[in-house]
Amino acid sequence: MGAPPAPGDPAAVRARALRRRRIRRAAAPQDAVGPGPGTPPQPDQRFEFVNTVLGAGSLVGGLMFYAGVMHSSAYFGYFRIRASVLGFGFPQMIIWSLRLVTLPVLVCLALLALGPRLPDLLVALRVPGRVTLRVRRAGRAVARQYALFVAAGAGLMLLWQHIQPYGWAAPLLVATGLVLSQSGAANPARPARGLWRRGLPVVAAGLFLVWAIALVAGQLGRQDAREAAAHLVRRPAVVVLSTERLSLTGPGLTAETLPGMHYRYRYTGLRLILERDRRYYVLPVGWRPRTDPTFVIEDDDSILIEIMPGTQPREGDDGP
Repeated sequence: MGAPPAPGDPAAVRARALRRRRIRRAAAPQDAVGPGPGTPPQPDQRFEFVNTVLGAGSLVGGLMFYAGVMHSSAYFGYFRIRASVLGFGFPQMIIWSLRLVTLPVLVCLALLALGPRLPDLLVALRVPGRVTLRVRRAGRAVARQYALFVAAGAGLMLLWQHIQPYGWAAPLLVATGLVLSQSGAANPARPARGLWRRGLPVVAAGLFLVWAIALVAGQLGRQDAREAAAHLVRRPAVVVLSTERLSLTGPGLTAETLPGMHYRYRYTGLRLILERDRRYYVLPVGWRPRTDPTFVIEDDDSILIEIMPGTQPREGDDGP
């Protein structure tokens, strides 16, 4: 038999450490070890995933509906039409909200989604560790400056009249600062907990975000309305035939009398803005937003409405 190993022998030390690790691993409860890689997800995990998806979908759907309401209100309000009387439903408002889905908005949403997970993404892409470390440090440095975001947004609000049409940037900066203040990197020594230190900033950030969405949606709605009014001649033409004389007057509108016809009066020079529930919202072709009215014509037995193509630009003419 060989001599027993010396107390300080490195091989003996490693063997004893290995035995201790095996004993601790065997004594550890199964829950502490966690499920293996092939273990199917538990019902609680599935419920949490479904709950998260439904919550996120409800939030996005609500914001899209609100954006559609604000966009349609601004668009039709430009033509002196109240969007609330048009009876648009949830699907129509969602469609209106898609006007906000532009390339800059998609880029910002992608950055917001990837920002918190950017270091993990860099690790998965096998980016050198020093680059990942720099990104982490930069993210922590930005999060620690959350007060500057809030102060910048508040300062822009004081200059509200001078920052238009970019007023939406003020509430967006405040919301960004409030969200950053809840990150672990902003207050590593004192994480935000409780109603006042966590709940209130999150609610305030949501309100400022809703305000920013309302400003952007309203601005795009008015912009689209001005574009439609500038090219009114391209919209569908409306010919109104009536058995009675109608009080339709305006620049570019022509009234004719047709003797011996059932519909004795013919009105041309109108352009269609919207048709809803047998009501036609039309404008004279030379409509001026400050002075001219918007006509609402209800289709009944005494009126015949004809819809015709508007004036189309020539082929190859990309100008207004």
